[in-house]
Amino acid sequence: MIKVHHLNQSRSTRVLWLLEELGMPYQIEHHKRDEITRLAPASLGEIHPLNKAPIIEHDDIVICESSAIMEYILDQDETQRLRPEKGTKSYYQYLEWSHFAEGSLGLPIIATLLMQMEKRDGTNPMDGYIAKEINLDLGYIDAVLATQTYFAGNEFTAADIMMTITLEFAANLNLLENRDNITRYLANVHSREAYQKARSFG
Repeated sequence: MIKVHHLNQSRSTRVLWLLEELGMPYQIEHHKRDEITRLAPASLGEIHPLNKAPIIEHDDIVICESSAIMEYILDQDETQRLRPEKGTKSYYQYLEWSHFAEGSLGLPIIATLLMQMEKRDGTNPMDGYIAKEINLDLGYIDAVLATQTYFAGNEFTAADIMMTITLEFAANLNLLENRDNITRYLANVHSREAYQKARSFG
């Protein structure tokens, strides 16, 4: 059985959501952020040296990083759900968005989050660059979601799980104003039973 090391208010929600969508059995071990620093506890570092969530353990394998974990779990699913057939157009859309979530979009969103957590006087030289990247990325996403229901086409896939969590960070930072297609998309995926179950863990 897969053991999920879940950190509250973190990207490890992705892993729980995927497992719930697939109906796969799992064990969850909870880790709590420090209430003052908001950092992960040392207990995660005992599992993986990066001391970050998500982390999974399965047999003798320990994996960190959301997208790697998602692929590993999908490989364990005998029915091969939530990932389009390799070689198809939908598969490469799925692959692009799965990496986009933590790559192109993740960098400016997390940078914004971190800069809002520190006290600053005046502006930072990076502010203009970050704002430009966020506007470019969110504009691209909104345009894509104007033409299709999900990121890999009209079928829900694990790429939607990857993207949703990053888009929620953007929403919490009030970056989705006038992004109607993204807002509609989030309302749609938030109605999924597996999402709601995963979120119930905090």
